[in-house]
This record gives sequence, structure tokens and C-alpha cells, in this order.
Amino acid sequence: MNNVSSQLVEAAGLMGLGMMFVFAFLSLTILAIKILSLVAAEPAPRPAAAAAMPVGNGLSPQKMAAISAAINHYKKNKKD
Repeated sequence: MNNVSSQLVEAAGLMGLGMMFVFAFLSLTILAIKILSLVAAEPAPRPAAAAAMPVGNGLSPQKMAAISAAINHYKKNKKD
């Protein structure tokens, strides 16, 4: 009976040791992924306030109306 008890204690110790190794490995993996994501992250692009369309974009109101009419005509024919 003593032999079975000592084997169960040894098995529990080995299981605990294995679980600690798995926990340590997964923790190191998560830490490495977080560090690599910080290192490899691209900087956020700056807002393109200067790239906005200027007020005087060079199109006359007649050209703008013609473009709008063409787009509306295209969308209307596309639905059919």
C-alpha cells in the first residue's frame, strides 16, 4: 500500500511540474507576442486636414451639375 501512495505522490509532483512548465511557456509566449507587436507596430497616420478639398476646386457649377446628373443617371440605370 505504501508503494501506491508514493507513486501517487510522485505522479502528482510530476503533473504539477508539467503544469508549471506549460504555464511558464504560455506566459513567455504571450509576453513575446506583446513585445513584438509593440516593436513592429506602425505609427498611426496623421490626420489629413491639409489634404482636404479646397473650396475653389476649379469646377464651375455647370460642370458640377453635369457630373451629378451623370452619376444619378448611372445609378438609376444600374438598378434596372
